[in-house]
Amino acid sequence: MDSEKLNDRWSAVKAQILGYPDVNAAEISAFFSRLEPQAMSDSFLMLTAGNEFIKTWVEDHYLASIQRALFDMTGTPFAVAIAVDPTQEQRQTAQAGAATAAPSPAAAAPVMAQAAGAAVPLAAPATPATPITAGAGGGLNPVSAVAAGAEPCQVVEVAAPSTVAPVAEPQPFSGAPATPPSPASVAPAGAIETSEASRAAASPAPSAPVDPAAGDQPSSTLTFSNFVIGESNQMAYSMANEVAGNPGRPIFNPLFIYGKSGLGKTHLMLAIKNYIDKTQPHLRTVYADSADFVSKYMEASVAHDREKASFKNFKHYYEEADVLLIDDIQYLQNKKQCLDMVFQLFNSLTAQGKQVVLSADRAPKNIDVDDRYSSRFSSGGIVEVRPPDIETKLAIVKRFAEECSRNEGFSQCAIPDDIQMYIAENSSSNIRELLSAVTNVLYRMVFSGQSDMTIEGARVLLENHFSGGMSRNLSAEDIQREVENFFKVSHADLLSAKRSRSIAYPRQIAIYLCRQLLDVPYEDIGRKFNRDHSTAIYAVGAIEEKLKKERDVQEEVETLQKILSEL
Repeated sequence: MDSEKLNDRWSAVKAQILGYPDVNAAEISAFFSRLEPQAMSDSFLMLTAGNEFIKTWVEDHYLASIQRALFDMTGTPFAVAIAVDPTQEQRQTAQAGAATAAPSPAAAAPVMAQAAGAAVPLAAPATPATPITAGAGGGLNPVSAVAAGAEPCQVVEVAAPSTVAPVAEPQPFSGAPATPPSPASVAPAGAIETSEASRAAASPAPSAPVDPAAGDQPSSTLTFSNFVIGESNQMAYSMANEVAGNPGRPIFNPLFIYGKSGLGKTHLMLAIKNYIDKTQPHLRTVYADSADFVSKYMEASVAHDREKASFKNFKHYYEEADVLLIDDIQYLQNKKQCLDMVFQLFNSLTAQGKQVVLSADRAPKNIDVDDRYSSRFSSGGIVEVRPPDIETKLAIVKRFAEECSRNEGFSQCAIPDDIQMYIAENSSSNIRELLSAVTNVLYRMVFSGQSDMTIEGARVLLENHFSGGMSRNLSAEDIQREVENFFKVSHADLLSAKRSRSIAYPRQIAIYLCRQLLDVPYEDIGRKFNRDHSTAIYAVGAIEEKLKKERDVQEEVETLQKILSEL
């Protein structure tokens, strides 16, 4: 079977899987793009993955689906083997690098994200080449595959199993407490940030000076395997995955992840740390929340008068990191000394080829810092974690409810589908609020014996729970109407292609308010204005810039927000 035909057959298999119910299309896109078909016969398929993590994840989550699709298409049971091929990553990395060569490093985040592509592969360190050996999905190598009747597309060499450190990602809720957990203390099934987790700092290597203020290791439950992937976070997940697999690559150094609070930035950062800790323990990773960093900096500065080594030890603790992750960098606004220290660490580490990962609640250009800082923060990969759509929120609800029930011994209680949808539809984009609603419903069912809770019962229970979403009774149409009245613009003009300032400016204001008040993805906002998501992103960015400099814009936005709050 030639390469083109083999790829066509594999594409058909993927299309078949996407047609099955309860399949996460974003997961299929993120992981199956990193698989390549190598050989196929009447009852055997061999695939290769670029690294051990992708291989293990697909085997654990989708091997049965692949076999099912093959059976449905051919009527024949198939054996499926998946093996690791590091050369595959080298080829795909070269392709990804070519795709990202055009945009400048300081280009807008969406442009950078689209150029990088959703299928950025995890790179693996070079290892001695040996003949391919299949993993748990099947026990055939290319030689035995040919003997079984498969037609090899190409013969590749990959690392022998003994040279590949298997990734033993812990299952979600590992070591869950026996007492009922609070929403913030339970590791989420989706993209969750917790303030407790964001206070965690890395434990230093034995040779490094120990910072007495350093916290414990972050929770190992915040991993890539329990991060729910959707259209809104697929690119951020892919880039974080790439950094975890091959830290220090210039194209993603630094990696800057931004988005509103509660969308999963901290989860991704700690997933990077936990993955590196497990697969590359010789590397020293340090995670720091900006507020914690400032606190430790002040303590070291005060102690410097009594103990001259205190400040040196503080700085040395971060300088010795191979991977430095700093969360909520916007907190350093107006803290010049701390910002200078971060900048020094940033320059020192990146100059040595060490990885830096930063996160914030806004893009680098919108953080109120000197241009030299924002331009350096923008010099690598920039990606936004956007508010999740309904499908992603529903997937998070389902997985969290299932895992919470399993780990707390509540298997007899299952949240009805209509209540799960109600929570997904009415919660804001903040995943903490989403998970808190699930926890409230689940524990009410358990402790009150209402295993058959109705949708009406859920509405009463969560009546005052949601801060956003549909429960606010505010729509894009409401915002459009009030903006049109305020600026004396017709609805037809607001949605038209006209670009005069008297129309374009109100349109940008309306798009900005939709983004701020509705917690919906850019794609949905763009459709409401007959535009694509990139235009919506541009409009929001333009108003954010004006708000920083123009008082009249601030007053107009504040007035409109007050009007809308009274609807």
